[in-house]
Amino acid sequence: MNTLQWQIATITKITPETAKVKSFTLSLPGWIKHRAGQHYDLRLTAPDGYRAQRSYSIASAPERTGEIDLTIERVEDGEVSTFLHQVVVPGDRVEVRGPIGGYFVWDATTSGGPVLLVAGGSGVVPMMSMLRHRAAVGAKVPVRLLYSSRTYDDVIYREELASLATGGVEIFHTLTRSQPAGWTGYARRIDDTMLAEVSRPFGASALTFICGPTPLVESAATSLERASLRADRIKTERFGPTGT
Repeated sequence: MNTLQWQIATITKITPETAKVKSFTLSLPGWIKHRAGQHYDLRLTAPDGYRAQRSYSIASAPERTGEIDLTIERVEDGEVSTFLHQVVVPGDRVEVRGPIGGYFVWDATTSGGPVLLVAGGSGVVPMMSMLRHRAAVGAKVPVRLLYSSRTYDDVIYREELASLATGGVEIFHTLTRSQPAGWTGYARRIDDTMLAEVSRPFGASALTFICGPTPLVESAATSLERASLRADRIKTERFGPTGT
């Protein structure tokens, strides 16, 4: 099956992640193994023929067969994300095509490391696919994730991330708006000092992936280049309100 060919997927499970984020498990009749970091296009068609289409990163590991998880944040005035959050139930069907993308991808069995991941908000979704992929294949590549969220309750995959922080995986959180009592992580927006502290053990050779809102991505990439990380080892993916 062509990855750009539309197919009808069945939503088999909906999992709340935070108050504004849900994971949708889609069963695919034309399943094709994806690469960690790729995405799917999802299209909705109204009875009058009007169509709306958005791209969503795959959250599940490539090693899962027959289905994928798309983790989607509900965006204010976002016609696709709002419909998925408020209307769709298990058993419903949607049009999708993919997997798509060949730049922002990682293969734990062939790509060199160590690996630095920097994410903001729902930008953690493709990073979760990478972490789940690493665990599924039993890779030993050292990985550090720096993840920025507004509040503790906004941390997507919070419990699973904690469980993955073992065997060479380290997770660093920063909460930009409020922090719970006893919080020991960072408590500000990602900045030069934070990036330097998290990336220092890996040195300039780290393979880096940055995903999140455009300002965060551009700032982090520039900061890491100033810290002597090689530009050709830094891969970025941006999103904005109209894309989610």
